[in-house]
Amino acid sequence: MTTLTNTPVGPLLERLFAEASSTPIPAMAAFAALLPAERARMMGSKTEYRELYAQLKEAAIPVSRATGALLYMLARSTQASAIVEFGTSFGISTLHLAAALRDNGGGRLITTEFEPSKAQRARANLDAGGLLDLVEIREGDALETLRADLPEWIDLLLLDGAKALYADVLRLVEQRLRPGALIVADNADYCPEYLALVRAPQSGYLSLPFGGDVELSMKCG
Repeated sequence: MTTLTNTPVGPLLERLFAEASSTPIPAMAAFAALLPAERARMMGSKTEYRELYAQLKEAAIPVSRATGALLYMLARSTQASAIVEFGTSFGISTLHLAAALRDNGGGRLITTEFEPSKAQRARANLDAGGLLDLVEIREGDALETLRADLPEWIDLLLLDGAKALYADVLRLVEQRLRPGALIVADNADYCPEYLALVRAPQSGYLSLPFGGDVELSMKCG
């Protein structure tokens, strides 16, 4: 058994995933009803993301169960002790990463969320999972909250907030990424700028699509 599958985290995650998939959110339904081109435009906009995500503040918008398991395994297998997450939401991905830190013997997870109500719910979920002591939740725009007081070396970076900001957030923290650090970008197809950055031959990253909805990258040096 691991912290991820054991009580209280395992049952908590089962409940959160079930709620995320079964709770009707009118704003989410309206967004899903948009034409694909309009959804892509809104997701890729650097000016509309605040309004969009404010409208979706009641929606968990979690990583998939498979991506959550992947996050735990990557953090465990690399013995990560310093993790940064962009996009806390209700804390489902945060729970996976913090569980890995617990099983690695401890560490620090900095996560950032600009919607205060989501940060509050994430804090409650992490407390219920017994993992809040490993996590620092920063409220506000990630382009501001991640400008200072980062670990000297970051082992793993999760990008799962406003898709249009993926490249900007990576540039903000990349000097702290240790050689071999992993970057997991969920739904990165909505940010062509990010994909061009990490896939460029001389970018300093090795990168590939993974599992259909994730771009997995490694900092080479």
